Amino acid sequence: MAGASLLTLLDDIASILDDVALMSKVAAKKTVGVLGDDLALNAQQVSGVSSERELPVVWAVAMGSFRNKLVLVPAAMLISAFIPWAVTPLLMLGGLFLCFEGFEKLHHSYSHRRKAGSRGGAVNEPIRHGTAPGMELTPEPEAATTQADAPPAGAADPLLAHVATLRAQERQKVKGAIRTDFVLSAEIIAITLGTVADAGLWTQFATLSIIAVIMTLGVYGLVAAIVKLDDVGLYLSRRAPQHFMALPGRRLGRLLLLSAPKLMKTLTLVGTAAMFMVGGGILTHGLHFLGDKIAWVAEVVSRIALLGPGLAFFTPSLLNGLFGIMVGGVCLLLLTGIQRLRG
Repeated sequence: MAGASLLTLLDDIASILDDVALMSKVAAKKTVGVLGDDLALNAQQVSGVSSERELPVVWAVAMGSFRNKLVLVPAAMLISAFIPWAVTPLLMLGGLFLCFEGFEKLHHSYSHRRKAGSRGGAVNEPIRHGTAPGMELTPEPEAATTQADAPPAGAADPLLAHVATLRAQERQKVKGAIRTDFVLSAEIIAITLGTVADAGLWTQFATLSIIAVIMTLGVYGLVAAIVKLDDVGLYLSRRAPQHFMALPGRRLGRLLLLSAPKLMKTLTLVGTAAMFMVGGGILTHGLHFLGDKIAWVAEVVSRIALLGPGLAFFTPSLLNGLFGIMVGGVCLLLLTGIQRLRG
């Protein structure tokens, strides 16, 4: 009897694991679109830090992403079980945040360039590997140091102050990336939950957990690889000439060194665009009349000869992005107006 009960239990476990594997596969296919936006966004969020701090920053954001999902998985299951009507409004709040964050980035970038242009100088930005314009460590001729040349006691070291500023900016980048990840993770969890809505409790929990872990490892593993491309290129370009793969390795290294800055600039643009497309897409999905109109426009566009299918594929993303830009602008105007009223 005990043996039969054990076999029945093992059969149930095998059945649940089979369901989990199937559900995870289906959910992964449905969330792969968000994965691309997530990758571009997070690569953009952690760009601009010094080379030696890139991997620690990616690690910090990845740990924050895991913490987000530790909160989101049980919260999503509870909301789905007790107040399922709240899922869409909560996601729409996240969409509003993404649109606002994206528009704020555009506004900040435009204001920064305009101020630099009015001063007639270039925008000062931190240089990779930890130095900033005007603070490069250059060799100086040796000279005897006298008391008159020494800095006064208690004077702040400008290099230390600069390092402290960079670390503060780094912490802000990490916080911003984790906030953005929370919204994208919530969308991934919501899509996955919709896929396993009819499954049992344990199947839902296991599937959500597997997708959460796989997505986090996949996204931040790729982000880490992208931000270290230039270092890989530098290593390959300096390989010893006697190595039998030295010449092709050096060529590949130079190619990576030349392409890495362009790739990061492209990802910055794609990441900002993804904020509007994902945020606008969440909002239009919640506002059904807008979602239906966008679907209708895509259907009309698809009838165009030759170019129709391709245009229909990009039309929803383009319209969602434009709507996201408008919503982000309105949010920024409202917030600015409220701040001015408060004085």
